[in-house]
Amino acid sequence: MALKNSQYDALMREYNQTQLKNKRLWDLKIKEVYALNPDFELIDSKIASLCVEQGKKLLYGEIAVLDNLKSQIDKLSQKRIELLENLGFPADYLAPVYTCADCQDTGYIGNLKCHCFKKAAIEMLYTSSNLKEMLQTENFNHYTYQYYSENFQDQATGLTALSAAKRAYTQARHFIDSFDSEFNNLLLYGDTGVGKTFISNCIAKELMDTSHSVIYFSAFQLFEALAKSTFEYNTNYDDVVQYIFDCDLLIIDDLGTELTNSFVSSQLFLCVNERILRKRSTIISTNLSINRLVDTYSERTFSRISSNYTMLKLVGEDIRLKKKRM
Repeated sequence: MALKNSQYDALMREYNQTQLKNKRLWDLKIKEVYALNPDFELIDSKIASLCVEQGKKLLYGEIAVLDNLKSQIDKLSQKRIELLENLGFPADYLAPVYTCADCQDTGYIGNLKCHCFKKAAIEMLYTSSNLKEMLQTENFNHYTYQYYSENFQDQATGLTALSAAKRAYTQARHFIDSFDSEFNNLLLYGDTGVGKTFISNCIAKELMDTSHSVIYFSAFQLFEALAKSTFEYNTNYDDVVQYIFDCDLLIIDDLGTELTNSFVSSQLFLCVNERILRKRSTIISTNLSINRLVDTYSERTFSRISSNYTMLKLVGEDIRLKKKRM
C-alpha cells in the first residue's frame, strides 16, 4: 500500500470520526433503553463490576474463582437479553455499533490492514490520481481491436495498426503482471487518436485496483505544478511534487502539447531522471515522433528515456473519428 503520510493520516482521521459517530449512536440506544427500564442500568453496572473483579483475579492468579464470576456474568447477560426482548428489541440491540465489525472501525485486524482500509485506500488513490471518472470506461473490459486495421501499415516500423495494437496490449499486460518484481517504463508514441491514452488508463486501473498509487497529469498540468513549486511559495505544490517523484506510477499524457521552453525541458529531465533513480515507473504518451522528441527536449533527456523505457508506437486511423463514422 503506497499511501503518502498525509493520505494515511487522512484515512485514520476518517476512522476516528467513524468511531465517534458510532459511539454516539450506541450511547443513544443505551439512554433509550435505560429510560424504558431502569433495571438495565443496574444490570450493566453489576456486569461491569464483575468484569473488573474477574480481571483482578486473573491478574493475581486466583483461577479457582473465575468460573463462579463467569457464571454470574452469564446469568446477568441472559437477564439483560430477556429484558430487551420483553421491550420488543432484538437481543443484540445494545451491542457496540460498528461500520466494519471485522476491525471494529480501527482499520486493522491485529497488525494487518482490514479489507475496509484497503477499499478506502483504493478510493483515495483513485481520487488523487485525476483518473476516477475516466477509468469507468477506459479499462481492459472495454479494450477492443476492432478499430485497428490489418491493412494500415506503418512504413517506419513495418507493423500494421492491428499488430502494433496487439504488441502494445501484450506489453501492457507484462507491465502490470511484473510491476512489483521488475522496474519498467513505457513510452507510447504515435499520431493523435490511436489509443495511447486509453491503454495507459487501462494500466492505471489495474494497478489502482491492487492498491498501487497512480497519478495522472497532462503535460501542461505537470509542468504547471513543477513551475508553481519552483517559483511560488506554496507548500501544497511542494507536496504534489514529492508525490510526482514518489508515486508508484506516474502517467504523463500528451507530452509535446505544452508550451516548451528551457524550463520545461530541464524539468522533464529532472522528473524522468529522479523517478529512474528511485525506481518508480512512468508512462509517457506523446504525438511527437522520435526525432521531434530529441529536438524538443534534448538528447540528454531522450537518452535517459530510450535506455530505460520500452518504446511502443501505435499507428492507424484516428479512433475517435472512426467511432463517429461507425
